[in-house]
Amino acid sequence: MNMLIFIIAGLLVHCVFLASIFDIYFTSPLVHGMTPQRTPLPPPAKRLVLFIADGLRADTLYELDDNGTPQAPYLRNIIEYKGSWGVSHTHVPTESRPGHVALIAGFYEDVSAVAKGWKENPVEFDSVFNESKYTWSWGSPDILPMFAKGASGDHVYTYCYTAEKEDFGAQDATKLDTWVFDHVKNFFRAARSNQTLFSKVNEEKVVLFLHLLGIDTNGHAHRPNSREYKDNIRKVDEGINDIVSMLEDFYGNDGKTAFILTSDHGMTDWGSHGAGHPSETLTPLIAWGAGVNYPQKVTFQFFEDEFLKEWKLEKWKRLDVNQADIAPLMASLIGVPFPLNSVGILPLDYLNNSAHFKAESMFTNAVQILEQFKIKMTQKKETTLSFLFTPFQLLSDTEQINILRKARSYIHQEKYHEAVSLCKTLISLALEGLSYYHTYDRLFLGISVVMGFVGWTSYVILLIVKTHTSLTRSTHDKASTVLLLYGFGAIGVLIAFFLLIQTCPWTYYIYCLLPVPVWYAVVKEFRVIQDLASLLLVFPLGQSIGFLVAGALGIEILVFSFFYRSTLTVGLIAFAGWPLITRLWAQAKVTTLSWTLLCLLLAMFPLMPVVGREPNISLVTVAGLVILLISSFFLACLCKSKNKYVPKKDLTILLFQMLSIALSTYVVNSTHSSLQHKQGLPVINQIISWTTLASSLFVPLLSPTFFFQRLLSILLSLMSPYLLLSTGYEALFPLVLSGLMFSWIYMEKEALQHYGDSLKPKLAVLNFSYTTDITQFRQLHLDDIRRSFFFVFFIVTAFFGTGNIASVNSFDPASIYCFLTVFNPFIMGSLLVWKIVIPFVLVSCAFEAVQVTTQLSSKSLFLIVLVISDLMALHFFFLVKDYGSWLDIGTSISHYVLVMVFTIFIMLLSGLAQLLTTKRIELWGRTKRHSM
Repeated sequence: MNMLIFIIAGLLVHCVFLASIFDIYFTSPLVHGMTPQRTPLPPPAKRLVLFIADGLRADTLYELDDNGTPQAPYLRNIIEYKGSWGVSHTHVPTESRPGHVALIAGFYEDVSAVAKGWKENPVEFDSVFNESKYTWSWGSPDILPMFAKGASGDHVYTYCYTAEKEDFGAQDATKLDTWVFDHVKNFFRAARSNQTLFSKVNEEKVVLFLHLLGIDTNGHAHRPNSREYKDNIRKVDEGINDIVSMLEDFYGNDGKTAFILTSDHGMTDWGSHGAGHPSETLTPLIAWGAGVNYPQKVTFQFFEDEFLKEWKLEKWKRLDVNQADIAPLMASLIGVPFPLNSVGILPLDYLNNSAHFKAESMFTNAVQILEQFKIKMTQKKETTLSFLFTPFQLLSDTEQINILRKARSYIHQEKYHEAVSLCKTLISLALEGLSYYHTYDRLFLGISVVMGFVGWTSYVILLIVKTHTSLTRSTHDKASTVLLLYGFGAIGVLIAFFLLIQTCPWTYYIYCLLPVPVWYAVVKEFRVIQDLASLLLVFPLGQSIGFLVAGALGIEILVFSFFYRSTLTVGLIAFAGWPLITRLWAQAKVTTLSWTLLCLLLAMFPLMPVVGREPNISLVTVAGLVILLISSFFLACLCKSKNKYVPKKDLTILLFQMLSIALSTYVVNSTHSSLQHKQGLPVINQIISWTTLASSLFVPLLSPTFFFQRLLSILLSLMSPYLLLSTGYEALFPLVLSGLMFSWIYMEKEALQHYGDSLKPKLAVLNFSYTTDITQFRQLHLDDIRRSFFFVFFIVTAFFGTGNIASVNSFDPASIYCFLTVFNPFIMGSLLVWKIVIPFVLVSCAFEAVQVTTQLSSKSLFLIVLVISDLMALHFFFLVKDYGSWLDIGTSISHYVLVMVFTIFIMLLSGLAQLLTTKRIELWGRTKRHSM
């Protein structure tokens, strides 16, 4: 098969495998067609004021400072004398949009929203705002518009500041919250003199939403334990006090206003969020006012965490909820229908109302969730053949009617406690049934994907054996091939017909039909399979088992490194001892010594804390100075060399790259100092940063294509943006990694000679741009599997060497401050991705050099790498789970996604490495070449 066609086919197949996980685990949970349900009794409140302090951690709000003073005195007073409090448990991903959707709409967002940057509505949904008579909201342009856009009618009003105000480098991010408080006050002043507005704000079922972004912005910029973050909490506390006083005065202390304060998500100690760490998932919830319970004093209460003692709140009853439970609480307080897609369970302990009201509210909650269950069941029943459909046994139609009748009977008999208990049982069953139908096709799709995976990996192994080894010389039998083609074609038609009569989504056709051509390609090579089986039968059993154990151990080490970074340290220490085992040290002592030392040095990085948690700009400066020292030494050697002529333009490019390194080091220090003094990001620094980034892939193409000159040029060009994106010790990582890569190239050259495969070539005279004669390519042998494993291991080390990037919260937002400080998720994400890619590129370019020095075609080693990465991906596919903690669920899925992206990326990276190493752009005309 042509290499280009193979790569395109491989990309398509792996894109399907990657997309499958989203159809299996990440499909939208929403259904439509339900009837709105509201509590029939009059509500306790006419209006609700919702304060969402973006990025506020529960522990930071509730804890006392060193002097025993509350961080938020007014809210502490509410907890002790006026309202109810607890912890709201959020779900992964702990981002602003999913958190707000859970709070206001009552369901946990599906991942399709990430394609919109958590801003726009990928799917339509109902919310408390939509069900209200009027909603007025003030705050961030990233949050407010999505609820106005999703509302039916024109009754949700938004007042937003400009996106440019969301600046992490601003002098004072508390201005974002001050803006909100000031505009709310101005709004109610205007309402006094505007009769139309006055009558609207005095209606029932009114919601006032204050989105307070300052705490989140200060947390990203200064960390949650900083003075700025805690000062912002005090400002918010004072602002809430002012707003409450103003509203009570405006409404004449009518006692019909309910207040809720909570947060969309928390934040890690290093100022990021998105994953499932408790600091991100534990957010505060304080409610007071109309219809809300007063503080309940207790003598003892048990929680697994030790927070109650730390917060000195043991005497006041803590009422924990899931984040989605707040939506039905708000709906119950002001008497609007529960949001149609809500899966929240009304927290009755927060309500200060009659037992009858609580029972009716719980009944309404149960019916509302049951409606979703019935719609979901109907949809699945309509798209499944009747003899194949398996209903959810615990909640049959008869069971539903019986429970509802019994609950209604209890309410009529004033057995409210029994009614509430029965409604909770119904809600639990309905939610379980919703999950059952939501995951109904999971096993079916999973088997299809595994069949495709196993088939593809088998095909690649057969391709390696057939085209890159001398183990088989089989040819195709045309008659058998045609018979196989018709057979697999018939299977494909049957599968397509089966899916058609069930009206399955079009993606199901792809997942179920993909294994057909893949397995056809495998079975078509049955002669190769026969030859391979014959060879294995005569191969010594002990050696076969040994190779299998070694291969399995290697894959497991790679898999374990995704969970435990220290596994990489163990692997690198083992690599350090490789020359001693193979006796390579005897023929190349200096090379072996450098390899061993660099392996041990790189082994230290996975043992260090995840990057970003302890910023240290001085280490970035050290990295800049070291790379300048190395390049200066190379420049001196180049100028003193008597055996070759060095064109001025080559020296100019090298000097330009050194200047770029020096400028990057200066910009990092200058930007850090400017932001520390709250002077913002200097424009000149921003211009230099973006210019450096833009030139990083272009400048290496201007340098000579001799091995070390081109590899050093790539390192210098990529180090400049990497320094700009660094905040600590990670700036040293590419330096050590590159040193090891240079040593690896030398070691592979020595290994090739050690096994007698080639004469000892001079690396100094090797040129990436010289096309190797295809007749000089050798066949693969077992040592090439080791080379491919080394490459995959180094790529994984580049992944996890300075932090577990499988977790969103491992990124430090401060790393992009040289480029921008105004919130922009896509640009920020792209910059962070490029920071991750840079070590990959360095490893891939070194692997390209290894292939040239070992006289192998790039295709042969690439295929082995593909098999190793596919075996890892299949391993992670079986580790994906949808039970346990949200952290475990999110981690298992992100690991699979990462290894699939990694496999796809290797295909693209191979092309990028070839481009960076072999191509040269001549800006000044072609220079006369001199032999070396």
